[in-house]
Amino acid sequence: MLKYKKEILRELDVHYPDIGCTLDYETPWQLLVATILSAQCTDARVNIITKELFAKYQTPESIAMADISEFEQDIKSAGFYHNKAKNIIAAMRVLHFELKDEMPSGLKELTSLPGVGRKTANVIRSHIFNEPSIVVDTHVKRISNRLGFTKETDPEKVELDLMKKLPKEHWIRWNLQLITLGREICRAQRPACEICFLKDYCKGVSK
Repeated sequence: MLKYKKEILRELDVHYPDIGCTLDYETPWQLLVATILSAQCTDARVNIITKELFAKYQTPESIAMADISEFEQDIKSAGFYHNKAKNIIAAMRVLHFELKDEMPSGLKELTSLPGVGRKTANVIRSHIFNEPSIVVDTHVKRISNRLGFTKETDPEKVELDLMKKLPKEHWIRWNLQLITLGREICRAQRPACEICFLKDYCKGVSK
């Protein structure tokens, strides 16, 4: 039994009670595009990009048929734009031509889309289908380790650890709460432990 688990979950709920997805989207395919773009890029930057991107490309088909060089320029400021453009266009081709614009809900089906790993798939499952899922990004992995919920470093192993140790109804909230905590307080470098509401339960508190 993990010591202080109930206290940690309670404190997270008190400080981040109504937190939601920080990526802007209106449709499932838009969230998929935004999530692929968010790799190694801030959500704030992605939202700036997608505001114009989704005005220009209004359907999965329009992206599926896009000129890749032009699309690369449209998303260039997200970084790694060559690979992201290739994956997004390929994913929209599958979504439109094979799946008739219907976003799949299963982990296996989602991860079969180009450029979609477990993290991206679980974002879709959480926010589109409200399926309890653990999204392991850099913040979730780092803070879960600091709080003693896992000793693993591989994202899939972290995910499996958290699925065992967290109540299922808290899976989606854990993702969002730890991402917010990681951005605001529990940073990778120079975490602000002195103001952290979880410092009494954390194994990684800076002295």
